Amino acid sequence: MSNQSKNTTPRHVAIIMDGNGRWAKNRLLPRLAGHNAGAKAVERTLQAAQKAGVEFLTLYAFSTENWARPQEEIDGLMKLLEQTLDKYTQEAKKHRVRLWVSGEREKLPPAILAKIDEAVSSTSNNTGLTLNLALNYGARQEIAHAVNRLLMQGKTQITPADIQANLYQPALPDPELIIRTSGEERLSNFLLWQAAYSEFYFTPVLWPDFDETEFQKALTAYQTRTRRFGGI
Repeated sequence: MSNQSKNTTPRHVAIIMDGNGRWAKNRLLPRLAGHNAGAKAVERTLQAAQKAGVEFLTLYAFSTENWARPQEEIDGLMKLLEQTLDKYTQEAKKHRVRLWVSGEREKLPPAILAKIDEAVSSTSNNTGLTLNLALNYGARQEIAHAVNRLLMQGKTQITPADIQANLYQPALPDPELIIRTSGEERLSNFLLWQAAYSEFYFTPVLWPDFDETEFQKALTAYQTRTRRFGGI
């Protein structure tokens, strides 16, 4: 089976938003300034995805490994996340965006959990693009989470379909396109299960500089690919 991507828009785009720290360092600014600039890039990218007709957009917002960062940076990120969740919720209602969150709830501050629950609940009936935030997310942890749920159900013979049904967001389609900014070329524990047949696009652009033009470059590159899914 093959699928020519030419002139087609990927249904699901996932992005590893990398380079906030380097962007700030290049400007002799604190790292949190880079994260603030990165939040603006999220807004631009969400608008670009909607304009392009993308149905699902997953953003790697905070990994399970990010807890190893300095506490001051973590505190700043949590405060920024709380503020942006409020903003996203209001914007989502206006543009009919549905918000999902993938990841472990443990370790997240109660205030953040309350914002997440409000955002997910208040946008659940929206019919536009689905924005899936990977928050306190690790792909290995997600797979282990699914297997543990199956073991608790008494499963002894586990199939790929069983694992899919027990992921954080079982209804989320696999991403056709995964973008990583900042020049790094690795998955960093992101969507390992779902990326089996994804196309990858790596760009040296740092995340705070990512915009609609850069998003379109990624879509154009995707449209040159032929997806064979193991066939000829």
